[in-house]
Amino acid sequence: MPETAATADTRTPSGRLALAASQEKIALGPLDGRYQSAVAPLVDYLSEAALNRDRVAVEVEWLIHLTSNNVLPGAGALSQDQQDQLRAIVTEFDAASVAELAEIEAVTVHDVKAVEYYIGRRLPGIGIENLTAMVHFGCTSEDINNLSYALGVKGAVEDVWLPAASALVAQIGRMAEDNRSVPMLSRTHGQPATPTTLGKELAVIAHRLNRQLDRIAKTEYLGKINGATGTYAAHVASVPGADWQEVSRSFVEGLGLTWNPLTTQIESHDWQAELYADVARFNRILHNVCTDIWSYISIGYFAQIPVAGATGSSTMPHKVNPIRFENAEANLEISNGLLDTLAATLVTSRWQRDLTDSSSQRNIGVAFGHSLLAISNVAKGLERLDVAEDVMAGDLDTNWEVLGEAIQMVMRAEAVAGVKGMENPYERLKDLTRGQRVDAARMREFVQSLGLSTEAEARLLALTPGKYTGIADQLVDHLK
Repeated sequence: MPETAATADTRTPSGRLALAASQEKIALGPLDGRYQSAVAPLVDYLSEAALNRDRVAVEVEWLIHLTSNNVLPGAGALSQDQQDQLRAIVTEFDAASVAELAEIEAVTVHDVKAVEYYIGRRLPGIGIENLTAMVHFGCTSEDINNLSYALGVKGAVEDVWLPAASALVAQIGRMAEDNRSVPMLSRTHGQPATPTTLGKELAVIAHRLNRQLDRIAKTEYLGKINGATGTYAAHVASVPGADWQEVSRSFVEGLGLTWNPLTTQIESHDWQAELYADVARFNRILHNVCTDIWSYISIGYFAQIPVAGATGSSTMPHKVNPIRFENAEANLEISNGLLDTLAATLVTSRWQRDLTDSSSQRNIGVAFGHSLLAISNVAKGLERLDVAEDVMAGDLDTNWEVLGEAIQMVMRAEAVAGVKGMENPYERLKDLTRGQRVDAARMREFVQSLGLSTEAEARLLALTPGKYTGIADQLVDHLK
Protein backbone atom coordinates (compact mmCIF):
# COMPACT_ATOMS: atom_id res chain seq x y z
CA MET A 1 0.00 0.00 0.00
CA PRO A 2 1.55 3.32 -1.03
CA GLU A 3 2.31 5.71 1.83
CA THR A 4 0.13 8.80 2.08
CA ALA A 5 0.15 11.69 4.48
CA ALA A 6 -2.62 9.98 6.41
CA THR A 7 -0.85 6.65 6.71
CA ALA A 8 2.42 8.36 7.58
CA ASP A 9 0.71 10.23 10.41
CA THR A 10 -0.64 7.01 11.88
CA ARG A 11 2.92 5.75 12.14
CA THR A 12 4.13 8.83 13.97
CA PRO A 13 4.96 8.07 17.61
CA SER A 14 2.47 9.54 20.04
CA GLY A 15 3.21 13.15 20.84
CA ARG A 16 5.68 13.79 18.01
CA LEU A 17 3.32 16.10 16.12
CA ALA A 18 2.51 17.94 19.32
CA LEU A 19 6.21 18.59 19.96
CA ALA A 20 6.72 19.79 16.41
CA ALA A 21 3.85 22.23 16.83
CA SER A 22 5.46 23.72 19.95
CA GLN A 23 9.04 23.67 18.67
CA GLU A 24 9.69 27.33 19.51
CA LYS A 25 9.45 26.45 23.20
CA ILE A 26 11.61 23.33 23.07
CA ALA A 27 15.39 23.37 22.79
CA LEU A 28 16.99 21.16 20.16
CA GLY A 29 20.41 21.06 21.78
CA PRO A 30 21.43 20.32 25.39
CA LEU A 31 23.17 23.66 25.91
CA ASP A 32 19.86 25.42 25.36
CA GLY A 33 17.96 22.75 27.25
CA ARG A 34 18.99 20.81 30.34
CA TYR A 35 22.37 22.56 30.67
CA GLN A 36 21.17 26.07 29.91
CA SER A 37 21.84 27.42 33.40
CA ALA A 38 25.50 26.30 33.31
CA VAL A 39 26.26 28.13 30.07
CA ALA A 40 23.86 31.09 30.38
CA PRO A 41 26.66 33.67 30.94
CA LEU A 42 27.95 33.01 27.41
CA VAL A 43 24.66 34.10 25.85
CA ASP A 44 25.55 37.76 26.36
CA TYR A 45 28.70 37.30 24.27
CA LEU A 46 28.41 34.44 21.78
CA SER A 47 24.72 34.11 20.89
CA GLU A 48 23.25 35.31 17.62
CA ALA A 49 21.54 38.14 19.51
CA ALA A 50 24.84 39.17 21.10
CA LEU A 51 26.53 39.12 17.69
CA ASN A 52 23.88 41.46 16.32
CA ARG A 53 24.17 43.76 19.32
CA ASP A 54 27.93 43.91 18.79
CA ARG A 55 27.38 44.65 15.11
CA VAL A 56 25.17 47.55 16.11
CA ALA A 57 27.86 48.69 18.55
CA VAL A 58 30.61 48.60 15.91
CA GLU A 59 28.48 50.50 13.38
CA VAL A 60 27.57 53.12 15.99
CA GLU A 61 31.16 53.57 17.15
CA TRP A 62 32.33 53.82 13.53
CA LEU A 63 29.87 56.65 12.90
CA ILE A 64 30.98 58.44 16.07
CA HIS A 65 34.64 57.88 15.17
CA LEU A 66 34.24 59.33 11.68
CA THR A 67 32.40 62.41 12.91
CA SER A 68 34.60 63.00 15.95
CA ASN A 69 37.72 62.99 13.77
CA ASN A 70 36.19 65.10 10.96
CA VAL A 71 37.05 62.40 8.45
CA LEU A 72 34.28 63.32 6.01
CA PRO A 73 34.14 67.00 5.03
CA GLY A 74 30.78 68.54 5.83
CA ALA A 75 29.66 65.94 8.35
CA GLY A 76 30.46 67.95 11.45
CA ALA A 77 30.95 66.63 14.95
CA LEU A 78 28.13 65.16 16.99
CA SER A 79 27.12 66.68 20.29
CA GLN A 80 27.67 64.65 23.43
CA ASP A 81 23.92 64.14 23.70
CA GLN A 82 23.75 62.82 20.15
CA GLN A 83 26.62 60.42 20.86
CA ASP A 84 24.86 59.26 24.01
CA GLN A 85 21.66 58.64 22.09
CA LEU A 86 23.54 56.65 19.47
CA ARG A 87 25.18 54.50 22.13
CA ALA A 88 21.79 53.99 23.75
CA ILE A 89 20.81 52.05 20.63
CA VAL A 90 23.32 49.48 21.85
CA THR A 91 22.61 49.57 25.58
CA GLU A 92 18.85 49.33 24.96
CA PHE A 93 19.20 46.44 22.54
CA ASP A 94 16.65 43.87 23.75
CA ALA A 95 14.27 41.14 22.63
CA ALA A 96 12.18 43.63 20.66
CA SER A 97 15.34 44.76 18.89
CA VAL A 98 16.17 41.18 17.98
CA ALA A 99 12.68 40.73 16.54
CA GLU A 100 12.88 43.96 14.56
CA LEU A 101 16.25 43.01 13.11
CA ALA A 102 14.85 39.65 12.09
CA GLU A 103 12.00 41.36 10.25
CA ILE A 104 14.43 43.62 8.39
CA GLU A 105 16.69 40.69 7.53
CA ALA A 106 13.72 38.77 6.15
CA VAL A 107 13.58 41.49 3.49
CA THR A 108 17.29 42.18 2.97
CA VAL A 109 18.31 38.53 3.28
CA HIS A 110 21.55 39.97 4.64
CA ASP A 111 22.30 40.21 8.34
CA VAL A 112 24.76 43.12 8.30
CA LYS A 113 22.65 45.15 5.87
CA ALA A 114 19.76 44.67 8.26
CA VAL A 115 21.88 46.18 11.03
CA GLU A 116 22.63 49.20 8.83
CA TYR A 117 18.93 49.76 8.19
CA TYR A 118 18.10 49.18 11.86
CA ILE A 119 20.44 52.01 12.88
CA GLY A 120 19.28 54.24 10.01
CA ARG A 121 15.71 54.05 11.28
CA ARG A 122 16.78 55.65 14.54
CA LEU A 123 18.79 58.58 13.23
CA PRO A 124 15.79 60.89 12.63
CA GLY A 125 14.85 60.57 16.30
CA ILE A 126 18.33 61.77 17.21
CA GLY A 127 18.14 64.64 14.71
CA ILE A 128 20.94 63.36 12.46
CA GLU A 129 19.03 61.80 9.59
CA ASN A 130 21.40 63.73 7.29
CA LEU A 131 24.14 61.30 8.38
CA THR A 132 22.30 58.17 7.26
CA ALA A 133 24.77 57.78 4.40
CA MET A 134 27.60 57.61 6.92
CA VAL A 135 26.27 54.45 8.55
CA HIS A 136 28.45 51.60 7.28
CA PHE A 137 30.56 54.13 5.34
CA GLY A 138 33.35 52.46 3.36
CA CYS A 139 32.65 49.13 5.02
CA THR A 140 32.25 45.65 3.72
CA SER A 141 30.22 43.29 5.88
CA GLU A 142 33.36 41.60 7.11
CA ASP A 143 34.64 44.90 8.50
CA ILE A 144 31.73 44.80 10.91
CA ASN A 145 31.67 41.04 11.43
CA ASN A 146 35.33 40.53 12.26
CA LEU A 147 35.24 43.27 14.88
CA SER A 148 31.96 42.03 16.32
CA TYR A 149 33.23 38.46 16.64
CA ALA A 150 36.48 39.69 18.18
CA LEU A 151 34.57 41.71 20.77
CA GLY A 152 32.23 38.80 21.53
CA VAL A 153 34.95 36.19 21.84
CA LYS A 154 37.15 38.54 23.89
CA GLY A 155 34.31 39.24 26.29
CA ALA A 156 33.34 35.58 26.56
CA VAL A 157 36.90 34.49 27.29
CA GLU A 158 37.86 37.29 29.66
CA ASP A 159 34.56 37.70 31.51
CA VAL A 160 33.19 34.14 31.56
CA TRP A 161 35.47 31.29 30.47
CA LEU A 162 38.75 32.42 32.03
CA PRO A 163 37.23 33.22 35.45
CA ALA A 164 35.52 29.81 35.54
CA ALA A 165 38.65 27.96 34.41
CA SER A 166 40.85 29.93 36.80
CA ALA A 167 38.51 29.18 39.70
CA LEU A 168 38.70 25.46 38.91
CA VAL A 169 42.49 25.50 38.78
CA ALA A 170 42.59 27.42 42.07
CA GLN A 171 40.29 24.76 43.55
CA ILE A 172 42.71 22.03 42.44
CA GLY A 173 45.57 24.10 43.87
CA ARG A 174 43.87 24.26 47.27
CA MET A 175 43.38 20.50 47.20
CA ALA A 176 47.08 20.12 46.42
CA GLU A 177 48.01 22.27 49.40
CA ASP A 178 45.63 20.44 51.73
CA ASN A 179 47.01 17.06 50.70
CA ARG A 180 50.63 17.97 50.10
CA SER A 181 51.93 15.41 52.62
CA VAL A 182 49.41 12.60 52.07
CA PRO A 183 51.50 9.66 50.75
CA MET A 184 50.16 7.77 47.76
CA LEU A 185 51.43 4.88 45.69
CA SER A 186 52.31 5.90 42.16
CA ARG A 187 51.38 3.72 39.23
CA THR A 188 53.58 3.95 36.16
CA HIS A 189 52.21 1.81 33.35
CA GLY A 190 49.47 0.94 35.84
CA GLN A 191 51.96 -0.91 38.06
CA PRO A 192 53.10 -0.04 41.61
CA ALA A 193 55.90 2.52 41.44
CA THR A 194 57.85 5.01 43.57
CA PRO A 195 55.40 6.65 46.01
CA THR A 196 54.42 10.28 45.73
CA THR A 197 51.95 12.48 47.58
CA LEU A 198 48.42 13.25 46.52
CA GLY A 199 49.19 16.94 46.86
CA LYS A 200 52.15 16.77 44.51
CA GLU A 201 50.11 14.95 41.86
CA LEU A 202 47.34 17.55 42.12
CA ALA A 203 49.96 20.29 41.92
CA VAL A 204 51.21 18.82 38.63
CA ILE A 205 47.67 19.13 37.27
CA ALA A 206 47.25 22.71 38.48
CA HIS A 207 50.65 23.70 37.07
CA ARG A 208 49.83 22.26 33.65
CA LEU A 209 46.46 23.95 33.49
CA ASN A 210 47.86 27.27 34.71
CA ARG A 211 50.37 27.34 31.85
CA GLN A 212 47.51 27.13 29.37
CA LEU A 213 45.54 29.82 31.20
CA ASP A 214 48.58 32.11 30.99
CA ARG A 215 48.70 31.61 27.22
CA ILE A 216 44.97 32.21 26.84
CA ALA A 217 45.11 35.35 29.00
CA LYS A 218 47.74 36.79 26.63
CA THR A 219 45.62 36.27 23.51
CA GLU A 220 45.72 39.07 20.93
CA TYR A 221 42.27 39.79 19.53
CA LEU A 222 42.86 41.21 16.07
CA GLY A 223 40.56 43.37 13.99
CA LYS A 224 40.48 45.30 10.73
CA ILE A 225 38.32 47.85 8.93
CA ASN A 226 39.77 48.41 5.47
CA GLY A 227 37.13 47.63 2.87
CA ALA A 228 36.15 44.97 0.37
CA THR A 229 39.63 43.59 -0.31
CA GLY A 230 41.70 45.31 2.37
CA THR A 231 42.94 48.12 0.12
CA TYR A 232 40.86 51.12 1.35
CA ALA A 233 39.88 51.58 -2.30
CA ALA A 234 36.38 52.94 -1.62
CA HIS A 235 37.70 55.08 1.22
CA VAL A 236 40.35 56.76 -0.90
CA ALA A 237 38.02 57.17 -3.88
CA SER A 238 35.41 58.96 -1.76
CA VAL A 239 37.64 60.92 0.63
CA PRO A 240 41.18 60.97 -0.80
CA GLY A 241 42.50 63.46 1.75
CA ALA A 242 42.00 61.30 4.83
CA ASP A 243 44.72 59.20 6.44
CA TRP A 244 42.64 56.06 6.26
CA GLN A 245 45.22 53.76 7.81
CA GLU A 246 45.34 55.97 10.88
CA VAL A 247 41.55 56.22 10.97
CA SER A 248 41.38 52.41 10.84
CA ARG A 249 44.11 51.80 13.39
CA SER A 250 42.77 54.24 15.95
CA PHE A 251 39.25 52.87 15.57
CA VAL A 252 40.22 49.22 16.02
CA GLU A 253 42.49 49.97 18.96
CA GLY A 254 39.79 52.18 20.46
CA LEU A 255 37.59 49.08 20.63
CA GLY A 256 40.24 47.37 22.75
CA LEU A 257 41.48 45.17 19.92
CA THR A 258 44.82 44.78 18.10
CA TRP A 259 44.88 46.36 14.64
CA ASN A 260 45.71 44.05 11.75
CA PRO A 261 47.12 46.23 8.93
CA LEU A 262 47.33 43.55 6.24
CA THR A 263 44.26 41.54 5.27
CA THR A 264 42.11 40.46 2.36
CA GLN A 265 38.37 41.08 2.64
CA ILE A 266 38.49 39.13 5.88
CA GLU A 267 40.65 39.46 8.95
CA SER A 268 42.68 36.28 8.61
CA HIS A 269 41.35 34.64 11.81
CA ASP A 270 44.81 33.38 12.76
CA TRP A 271 44.33 34.73 16.27
CA GLN A 272 41.17 32.69 16.58
CA ALA A 273 42.96 29.52 15.54
CA GLU A 274 45.68 30.23 18.11
CA LEU A 275 43.14 30.84 20.86
CA TYR A 276 41.07 27.77 20.06
CA ALA A 277 44.18 25.59 20.01
CA ASP A 278 45.11 26.85 23.48
CA VAL A 279 41.60 26.31 24.84
CA ALA A 280 41.54 22.84 23.27
CA ARG A 281 44.85 22.04 24.95
CA PHE A 282 43.43 23.14 28.29
CA ASN A 283 40.45 20.89 27.58
CA ARG A 284 42.70 17.94 26.81
CA ILE A 285 44.64 18.33 30.03
CA LEU A 286 41.36 18.62 31.93
CA HIS A 287 40.14 15.48 30.17
CA ASN A 288 43.24 13.70 31.49
CA VAL A 289 42.37 15.01 34.96
CA CYS A 290 38.90 13.47 34.65
CA THR A 291 40.20 10.06 33.62
CA ASP A 292 42.78 10.05 36.44
CA ILE A 293 40.29 11.13 39.12
CA TRP A 294 37.80 8.56 37.78
CA SER A 295 40.48 5.88 38.10
CA TYR A 296 41.43 6.95 41.63
CA ILE A 297 37.76 6.77 42.59
CA SER A 298 37.56 3.26 41.13
CA ILE A 299 40.43 1.99 43.34
CA GLY A 300 39.08 3.76 46.42
CA TYR A 301 41.60 6.60 46.79
CA PHE A 302 38.67 9.02 46.73
CA ALA A 303 35.29 8.38 48.31
CA GLN A 304 32.34 10.19 46.76
CA ILE A 305 30.02 12.05 49.10
CA PRO A 306 26.47 10.97 48.23
CA VAL A 307 23.97 13.65 47.29
CA ALA A 308 20.83 13.39 49.41
CA GLY A 309 18.00 11.91 47.39
CA ALA A 310 20.17 11.18 44.35
CA THR A 311 20.12 7.83 42.54
CA GLY A 312 23.35 6.27 41.30
CA SER A 313 21.76 3.39 39.45
CA SER A 314 18.19 2.54 38.53
CA THR A 315 18.73 -1.04 39.74
CA MET A 316 21.80 -1.03 42.06
CA PRO A 317 21.00 1.10 45.10
CA HIS A 318 24.53 1.01 46.50
CA LYS A 319 26.14 2.90 43.62
CA VAL A 320 27.54 6.44 43.69
CA ASN A 321 28.72 6.95 40.13
CA PRO A 322 31.45 9.46 39.13
CA ILE A 323 29.03 11.07 36.70
CA ARG A 324 30.43 14.60 36.96
CA PHE A 325 33.76 13.46 35.58
CA GLU A 326 32.20 11.26 32.90
CA ASN A 327 29.91 14.11 31.82
CA ALA A 328 32.92 16.44 31.69
CA GLU A 329 34.87 13.99 29.52
CA ALA A 330 32.08 13.90 26.95
CA ASN A 331 31.66 17.67 26.86
CA LEU A 332 35.40 18.26 26.56
CA GLU A 333 35.52 15.89 23.59
CA ILE A 334 32.61 17.69 21.89
CA SER A 335 34.17 21.07 22.62
CA ASN A 336 37.50 19.99 21.15
CA GLY A 337 35.86 18.54 18.09
CA LEU A 338 34.45 21.98 17.36
CA LEU A 339 37.54 23.93 18.42
CA ASP A 340 39.80 21.78 16.26
CA THR A 341 37.48 22.24 13.29
CA LEU A 342 37.32 26.00 13.83
CA ALA A 343 41.09 26.28 14.13
CA ALA A 344 41.62 24.30 10.92
CA THR A 345 38.85 25.95 8.90
CA LEU A 346 39.26 29.59 9.86
CA VAL A 347 42.87 29.97 8.72
CA THR A 348 41.91 29.14 5.14
CA SER A 349 40.01 31.38 2.71
CA ARG A 350 39.92 31.03 -1.06
CA TRP A 351 41.66 34.03 -2.59
CA GLN A 352 40.29 37.24 -1.10
CA ARG A 353 37.11 35.78 0.44
CA ASP A 354 34.85 32.80 0.77
CA LEU A 355 32.08 32.09 3.24
CA THR A 356 33.35 28.93 4.92
CA ASP A 357 34.19 31.01 7.98
CA SER A 358 30.68 32.42 8.28
CA SER A 359 28.86 29.23 9.22
CA SER A 360 31.86 27.96 11.18
CA GLN A 361 32.00 30.96 13.49
CA ARG A 362 28.36 30.56 14.46
CA ASN A 363 29.50 27.52 16.45
CA ILE A 364 32.05 29.36 18.58
CA GLY A 365 29.53 29.68 21.38
CA VAL A 366 28.74 25.97 21.24
CA ALA A 367 32.44 25.10 21.53
CA PHE A 368 32.94 27.33 24.55
CA GLY A 369 29.62 26.21 25.99
CA HIS A 370 30.64 22.56 26.16
CA SER A 371 34.00 23.52 27.68
CA LEU A 372 32.33 25.73 30.28
CA LEU A 373 29.87 22.96 31.11
CA ALA A 374 32.76 20.53 31.60
CA ILE A 375 34.57 22.97 33.88
CA SER A 376 31.42 23.31 35.97
CA ASN A 377 31.03 19.54 36.23
CA VAL A 378 34.64 18.97 37.28
CA ALA A 379 34.37 21.66 39.95
CA LYS A 380 31.19 20.11 41.33
CA GLY A 381 32.68 16.63 41.15
CA LEU A 382 35.76 17.67 43.12
CA GLU A 383 33.57 19.22 45.80
CA ARG A 384 31.99 15.81 46.43
CA LEU A 385 35.25 13.94 47.03
CA ASP A 386 36.72 12.75 50.31
CA VAL A 387 40.37 11.67 50.37
CA ALA A 388 40.60 8.07 51.62
CA GLU A 389 43.98 8.27 53.36
CA ASP A 390 43.46 4.87 54.98
CA VAL A 391 43.03 3.21 51.59
CA MET A 392 46.16 4.88 50.27
CA ALA A 393 48.11 3.84 53.37
CA GLY A 394 46.92 0.26 53.03
CA ASP A 395 47.95 0.20 49.39
CA LEU A 396 51.42 1.43 50.29
CA ASP A 397 51.79 -1.14 53.05
CA THR A 398 51.15 -4.00 50.65
CA ASN A 399 53.79 -2.81 48.17
CA TRP A 400 57.10 -2.80 50.02
CA GLU A 401 58.82 -3.86 46.83
CA VAL A 402 58.75 -0.22 45.68
CA LEU A 403 61.64 0.39 48.10
CA GLY A 404 63.81 -1.67 45.79
CA GLU A 405 64.73 1.50 43.93
CA ALA A 406 65.86 3.23 47.11
CA ILE A 407 67.93 0.26 48.28
CA GLN A 408 69.79 -0.22 45.02
CA MET A 409 70.56 3.50 44.78
CA VAL A 410 71.92 3.51 48.35
CA MET A 411 74.06 0.50 47.39
CA ARG A 412 75.40 2.44 44.41
CA ALA A 413 76.26 5.37 46.65
CA GLU A 414 77.94 3.01 49.14
CA ALA A 415 80.01 1.47 46.34
CA VAL A 416 81.22 4.90 45.29
CA ALA A 417 82.11 5.62 48.94
CA GLY A 418 84.27 2.47 49.00
CA VAL A 419 82.03 0.05 50.89
CA LYS A 420 82.78 -3.53 49.83
CA GLY A 421 80.22 -6.05 48.59
CA MET A 422 77.96 -3.58 46.78
CA GLU A 423 78.33 -5.18 43.35
CA ASN A 424 75.35 -5.58 40.99
CA PRO A 425 72.81 -3.71 43.15
CA TYR A 426 70.15 -3.48 40.43
CA GLU A 427 70.31 -7.17 39.61
CA ARG A 428 70.15 -8.18 43.28
CA LEU A 429 67.05 -6.07 43.90
CA LYS A 430 65.52 -7.29 40.67
CA ASP A 431 65.85 -10.88 41.85
CA LEU A 432 64.23 -9.95 45.15
CA THR A 433 61.36 -7.79 43.96
CA ARG A 434 60.45 -8.18 40.30
CA GLY A 435 56.94 -9.55 39.99
CA GLN A 436 56.90 -10.47 43.68
CA ARG A 437 55.26 -9.17 46.81
CA VAL A 438 57.78 -8.33 49.51
CA ASP A 439 56.59 -7.52 53.02
CA ALA A 440 58.25 -5.33 55.62
CA ALA A 441 60.00 -8.18 57.37
CA ARG A 442 61.49 -9.64 54.17
CA MET A 443 62.68 -6.21 53.03
CA ARG A 444 64.36 -5.46 56.37
CA GLU A 445 65.99 -8.87 56.41
CA PHE A 446 67.40 -8.21 52.95
CA VAL A 447 68.72 -4.76 53.97
CA GLN A 448 70.46 -6.22 57.00
CA SER A 449 72.14 -8.86 54.81
CA LEU A 450 73.80 -6.37 52.48
CA GLY A 451 76.72 -5.22 54.61
CA LEU A 452 75.90 -1.54 54.33
CA SER A 453 77.52 1.11 56.48
CA THR A 454 75.80 1.59 59.83
CA GLU A 455 74.35 4.96 58.83
CA ALA A 456 73.02 3.74 55.46
CA GLU A 457 71.51 0.60 56.97
CA ALA A 458 69.76 2.58 59.69
CA ARG A 459 68.39 5.00 57.10
CA LEU A 460 66.94 2.18 54.99
CA LEU A 461 65.53 0.28 57.96
CA ALA A 462 63.63 3.43 58.96
CA LEU A 463 62.23 3.82 55.46
CA THR A 464 58.68 2.69 54.64
CA PRO A 465 56.70 3.04 51.39
CA GLY A 466 54.71 5.85 53.01
CA LYS A 467 57.89 7.75 53.84
CA TYR A 468 59.53 7.18 50.47
CA THR A 469 58.16 10.33 48.86
CA GLY A 470 61.32 12.39 48.49
CA ILE A 471 60.53 16.11 48.57
CA ALA A 472 57.09 15.70 47.00
CA ASP A 473 55.44 17.86 49.63
CA GLN A 474 57.89 20.71 49.00
CA LEU A 475 57.23 20.63 45.26
CA VAL A 476 53.70 21.86 45.90
CA ASP A 477 55.25 25.22 46.75
CA HIS A 478 55.90 25.80 43.06
CA LEU A 479 52.21 26.62 42.70
CA LYS A 480 52.84 29.79 44.70
